[in-house]
Amino acid sequence: MCGRFSLATSKEKLQQQLPFVEVNEALRVSYNIAPTQHAYVVTNDHPERLQYIAWGLVPHWSEDGKNTGRLINARREGIETKPSFRIPVRKRRCLVPADSFYEWKSDGSNKIPYRLILKNNELMMFAGVWDVWYHGDYGLKTFSIVTTDANQEVSSIHNRMPVILTTLEQQQRWLKTEDLNEILLLLQTPSDGIIKKYRVSEQLNTVTNNSPEMHFEVPEPPTLFG
Repeated sequence: MCGRFSLATSKEKLQQQLPFVEVNEALRVSYNIAPTQHAYVVTNDHPERLQYIAWGLVPHWSEDGKNTGRLINARREGIETKPSFRIPVRKRRCLVPADSFYEWKSDGSNKIPYRLILKNNELMMFAGVWDVWYHGDYGLKTFSIVTTDANQEVSSIHNRMPVILTTLEQQQRWLKTEDLNEILLLLQTPSDGIIKKYRVSEQLNTVTNNSPEMHFEVPEPPTLFG
């Protein structure tokens, strides 16, 4: 799964990686984006601009429109048949820019957070889906991140990870194509060898902690034979 991620970058870097998107203002920085919070996305209906919407998909057919945070992730396996994602994966797809995501490794009763970044220091572009729930004229726009089996680097911590679209061509196809088979073929486990991971402070476990320290590496404890 993907339960936290971050985006702390400049508009210039984002513009460089997504040249078809107009980035006119300085970006809101967040080192600890948590479920139900807002994050930037680029949607297929308006691929020329950034939008800032809530993480945790609320299906258009929801009775109350509450974002419980239960649908922060959409498993790629069977995504085309799931009631919440069947229409979004066909009609409402998005890119979710991030500079990292976090996963936790179990150590007895402790959960040890790790930060995962691309080795080439580029921004990640997660495959996502979005939807809009309406109450009268009010529209609530939300998104989920599509997940897949973990690659080699991530699997030592967790068995799932976000689908990362690593090339501009993949990113544009994700936004533009209408062919379901092509859409599903884009949802692959990222290649081995592209991700670096390191341990970060357990302060990350508290969602209100949102500072540059969330990105700082902390040393692994010494092992018995270290």
